[in-house]
Amino acid sequence: MVLHLKIVGLLLMLLALLHVIFPRYFKWKVELGAISHINRQMMYVHTFFIAFGVFLMGLLCLTSTNELLTTILGRRISLGLAIFWLTRLIIQFFGYSSLHWRGKQFETAVHILFAALWTYLSGAFLLIYIYNV
Repeated sequence: MVLHLKIVGLLLMLLALLHVIFPRYFKWKVELGAISHINRQMMYVHTFFIAFGVFLMGLLCLTSTNELLTTILGRRISLGLAIFWLTRLIIQFFGYSSLHWRGKQFETAVHILFAALWTYLSGAFLLIYIYNV
């Protein structure tokens, strides 16, 4: 599980850094131009804090691997992270319309890739919770 936690940590940090491209890729200057200034700022600020939280999850996995695997607190944190990522997996299928990806090669590939990532993350943390301590 040590190797998996290190991989999870790196994946989470990369995922956090991926958020940097969101405004340009999703054309937020144009798309968010019609909403109020406060709502536009909330999109940017919330995206930053989501990315920051994901980055810190990754950093936790890289710097506290042993503690996550061997302590009761680590086990509880792992359960919380498993629930968090399992919820994200569910949202992948029920929170977004398939109209955004169905019939589109690149978008379908991204949908499948992220569904696999959410499955891996939730599974890894759930296994830590079940089999450690």
